[in-house]
Amino acid sequence: MLDTLKYLLGSAGPSGFGSKSTAEQVTENRADLRSFTAIITGATSGIGAETARVLAKRGARLILPARSMKAADDAKARIVAECPDSEIIVMALDLSSLNSVRSFVNQFRTLGLPLHLLINNAGKFAEEHAISEDGVEMTFATNYLGHFLLTKLLVKTMVETAKETGVQGRIVNVSSSIHGWFSGDTISYLALISRNKSHYDATRAYALSKLANVFHTKELARRLQQMGANVTVNCVHPGIVRTRLTREREGLLTDLVFFLASKLLKTIPQAAATTCYVATHPRLLNISGKYFADCNETSTSKLGSNSIEASRLWATSEFMISRGPKAAFDLLKHLEF
Repeated sequence: MLDTLKYLLGSAGPSGFGSKSTAEQVTENRADLRSFTAIITGATSGIGAETARVLAKRGARLILPARSMKAADDAKARIVAECPDSEIIVMALDLSSLNSVRSFVNQFRTLGLPLHLLINNAGKFAEEHAISEDGVEMTFATNYLGHFLLTKLLVKTMVETAKETGVQGRIVNVSSSIHGWFSGDTISYLALISRNKSHYDATRAYALSKLANVFHTKELARRLQQMGANVTVNCVHPGIVRTRLTREREGLLTDLVFFLASKLLKTIPQAAATTCYVATHPRLLNISGKYFADCNETSTSKLGSNSIEASRLWATSEFMISRGPKAAFDLLKHLEF
């Protein structure tokens, strides 16, 4: 009850910020990011677009990957209209396709740019069951597996940038408190819904993908520390906000639910605050493997804190991107018998 009251009032936590803080407010002490290059997925609308706008306003060079180049060009035009001096590069990327991720990274490397910030923000909530071209349930493929490969392929550039500049690199994974809604075996359920439509539950699939983001953060932080890399990774819950993420759930019931919950909803500038805080604030120097909400560190679900499960998902993910998801699922099926 006390936590709910603090949320509604927007009371500041230990960081000095709270649920009512905006992305602009939390980046005021980082007014000059002109030496920074940031990649932000899902930046054509909603929280990602606000994140991009604020970082551009602070001077960062932006790489905006998008499935729709028109949407990316429109997002760029909106930012440039407000920040004429901003440097923004739009590039094609479909996170549900592993080939597209590889192609994007290859094209980014040809630019010869440094990379200081990687914000894995893009998200999908699919009411209807769908399978990616690689044979993975679409929500998981987009929200997690594409970001897993993207991060894996870009980490070397981030480590090199940090070494050359002395500026710590930061990776931010946008998760959700909904990760706590998932229970059961993550990999078995993924294999099940990737092969059998009848077992698909949209909310549970979304919760699985957000739990995977938490696991990714935890295991990557451990590996970066083991490497001695001057790069951190943290994940965030942006808060409840109506964005285009719900575009497949439009209707009277959805409208009614959002109306009744309106007092708990954040504005988009408020929802982008935690991402921007974790990506830029000096207070977060050397902080890695943590989970943040309302610009303050908090706890994940009990399952989300399980390092063994995080390591297990990492190994499965590596297998999926190297041998293919079908081979991974076939192996799992064989092991179950």
